[in-house]
Amino acid sequence: MRFRPLLLWVGVSLPLSALTVAPGPVPEGQRDALEVQKARSARGATQRDQQFYARSWDLSALPEYVPGPKVSGVIRLRGNDAINRGHLFRYLLEGFKQFQPDVTFDIDLKSSAVAIPSLVTGVADIGIGRHILFMELLGFQRTFNHDPLELVPLNGAYDTLGWNPAWVVVVNKKNPISRLSLRQLDGIFGAERNGGWVGTTWHAEFARGPEGNIRTWGQLGLTGEWADKPIRVRIMSLQYDPTHTFCRLVLKGSDKWNETLTQYSQYVRPDGKLGIGAQDLVEDTGRDPYSIGVSNIAYLTPDTKALALAVDDDGPYVEPTIENIQSRTYFFHGNNYFYVNRKPGQPVDPKVKEFLRYILSRQGQEAVVRDGKLLPLPADAVREQLKKLE
Repeated sequence: MRFRPLLLWVGVSLPLSALTVAPGPVPEGQRDALEVQKARSARGATQRDQQFYARSWDLSALPEYVPGPKVSGVIRLRGNDAINRGHLFRYLLEGFKQFQPDVTFDIDLKSSAVAIPSLVTGVADIGIGRHILFMELLGFQRTFNHDPLELVPLNGAYDTLGWNPAWVVVVNKKNPISRLSLRQLDGIFGAERNGGWVGTTWHAEFARGPEGNIRTWGQLGLTGEWADKPIRVRIMSLQYDPTHTFCRLVLKGSDKWNETLTQYSQYVRPDGKLGIGAQDLVEDTGRDPYSIGVSNIAYLTPDTKALALAVDDDGPYVEPTIENIQSRTYFFHGNNYFYVNRKPGQPVDPKVKEFLRYILSRQGQEAVVRDGKLLPLPADAVREQLKKLE
C-alpha cells in the first residue's frame, strides 16, 4: 500500500484517455503525533461555541423524560473528548439534575481510546467513544466473560469534523457513476478473503474469491473511454476510526483491502494549523477522474461529488442529505457509542439507567439541538436504544 502521495494536475484540456496522474511529495508539514494532537486541540477549541446546525427539528415523537425512582451517587464518564468539547454535556447534566439532584458526575473525557480500558479497569461507569475494536472487546470478554452493553444515545454529525460526522463515497465530477451498493464497494475497496469477523467471532461464510474484485470502471457498467480505466482507491489511514468502520461494515471485518489503496492522515501545516487528510483526499480525487475515496462531505469541491448508496443492489439508493443522515436512512451515518458493564440478565445500575434515559428523551435531544454540533436522534432509533436498557 502507498501512503498518501500528492497528485499533480496539468491545467490543460485533454481527453480522458490522455489524462495521467503522477505521484508527488506529501504536503509539507509536521507529522509527529503529539504535534498533531496539539493542533487538533487548538482547532477544537475554536469550535466550542459554534452552532453548526441552526435549523429546528421536530422532536414531538420523542418521549419526555419521566423520572423513575430517585437515584444518587457518582456517575463516572470516560472517553470521547468531543462530547465535552462544546456545551452538550453541560446542558445534559444541568437538565438531568433538575430531576435527579442527588446524582453527581466525575467527567474525564480525553479520548475514545480510553473508553473501554476504563470500563475494564473499573474506573468508569460509562465509556463513550467510537465503536469497540477487536482487542478492546477481547480484553473485556476475557475479564468479565460477557460483552459490554452497547448503546447509541447520541447521533453523529452531518459534516462537523471531530463530532463523528457521516462519511461519503466521493468520485470525480466527470465520472458518470452516481450510485453504488455495498457489494460494489466491497469489490472496489476490498480483496478476496477466506472469512471475516463480527466482534471476536470468525465467520468463514464471509469468504469470497477474486472474481468479486472490481478494479476497472467498466466492471461497474461504464463504457467508452471509461471501460478499461483502473479504479484508484483512496481512504483515511487504516488506523483511523472511519476506516475501521468501513472495514467492519463493508469488508466484513476482514482487513483485506484493495492492493493499490492510498491512505491519508492528519498533519500539522507550516502555519501550525491542523492539516486534514480527509480534505486532501477529496482534493486529490478532484484532480484524478479515475479516483474514488471515502471522506467527509464537508470537503466536497466543485470537481467532486458524493454517491448515493444502497445496502442491496436492488436499492433503495439513498443520497447523503442532512435529512437522510439525521434519520439514519443513509448507510454511513455517524454514531456516538456508550458502553456499560452490565452482566446479561442483570439490570443496569439505576443511576446510569436514569441518565441514559434522560439523554434518550425529548429533553435530552433538545440539548443536542441547542449545542448545534450533533444531529438529534429520530424517534425509532430512540425506541430501539431504550429497549436495551430494560
